[in-house]
Amino acid sequence: MTPDQPTTADQPTSADRPTAPAPLTGLRVLDLATLFAGPLAATMLGDFGAEVIKVEHPANPDPSRGHGPSKNGVGLWWKLLGRNKRTITLNLSKPAGRSTLLRLAATADVVIENFRPGTLEKWDLGWEELSAANPRLVLTRVTGFGQFGPYAHRPGFGTLAEAMSGFAAITGEPDAPPTLPPFGLADSIAGLATAYAVMTALAARDRTGEGQVVDMALIEPILMALGPQPLWYDQLGHVQPRTGNRSQNNAPRNTYRTADGTWVAVSTSAQSIAERVMCLVGRPELIDEPWFATGAERAAHSDILDEAVGSWIAERTRTEVLAAFEKAEAAVAPIQDVRDVMADPQYQALDTVTTVDDPELGPLRMQNVLFRLSATPGAIRWTGRPHGADTAEVLTELGLTPADLDALREEGTV
Repeated sequence: MTPDQPTTADQPTSADRPTAPAPLTGLRVLDLATLFAGPLAATMLGDFGAEVIKVEHPANPDPSRGHGPSKNGVGLWWKLLGRNKRTITLNLSKPAGRSTLLRLAATADVVIENFRPGTLEKWDLGWEELSAANPRLVLTRVTGFGQFGPYAHRPGFGTLAEAMSGFAAITGEPDAPPTLPPFGLADSIAGLATAYAVMTALAARDRTGEGQVVDMALIEPILMALGPQPLWYDQLGHVQPRTGNRSQNNAPRNTYRTADGTWVAVSTSAQSIAERVMCLVGRPELIDEPWFATGAERAAHSDILDEAVGSWIAERTRTEVLAAFEKAEAAVAPIQDVRDVMADPQYQALDTVTTVDDPELGPLRMQNVLFRLSATPGAIRWTGRPHGADTAEVLTELGLTPADLDALREEGTV
């Protein structure tokens, strides 16, 4: 912890911050996790009013602070992932760090951690010790493979979940290798699932008065997101192949190049939409084909449908294509990169990417809170704070004196 780091008083405020208490006001969350699902879950809880205290090692900050591009030596990813969190440092492997965490846990509702199974227990900070300090605590454990089973002690990352779950096997062109996503897909899905799991456990606590352990494995939420693949295999022996941008369930469904060199995506999940598209592109006779009546049969004739749609789109600019599809009430969207997203009028109307002031970097544009509540909305109260910025304040609130803090600094606990 450095003396010149900003204090809580330096945290930016927003003129349009909601005046009504946010729905999770009064909930205290200790975020012990790193990279990325656990911290993301804590971020989403903080966005809706939870007091989130980010606990980092004094010498080894959360690696997300250094992931991806930075500006003026400040990691930008952390500004998003660390928002609405107070940051403290604590070495949990030291006796004083252990005792301090137990004191914090006694004041908290939720602890989120993603150490390998057995690590907290090695520090005498397992469920037995934490629940003894606070019987109402919800301990949320996020790991690659869960707390038990033959893979439990393996290092686990989202990439491994994307591979193991079946996602990579069905992603990519049929004659090309399996494809991994270029971003943290499994972690993001698990972060959403973890926030839901925390709220479910807290709802149970409201009835029983007792906390419990949440066991979240990265390999499971992404498998749920993949839909009924296990059911199809169990009942039919069906193994979903790679089909590129096409679908086995409907057609036309693909990306198509416009006359001005841009791309659009077309989906026809509903029969009525498929019929409108065929009328729009001047091929209404295809609607009368016997195979056009079901999505699966249309998918089996994707070559014909892709040629019909693709050739029509190729003769028109993206603006013309989008306008024609909208007039026909058919489903289309432009393929957008982040530059397009930032300028998109629908995203602008929703304030999906909003501007937040940051003490280190000035105004930043980042994703807003995940959803809108009419009476008790969430808010970005501040961006990711410097490493250990709130250590003194949080531990002073816990009852530690300046002499106590000096002793902890001296021994490397904070």
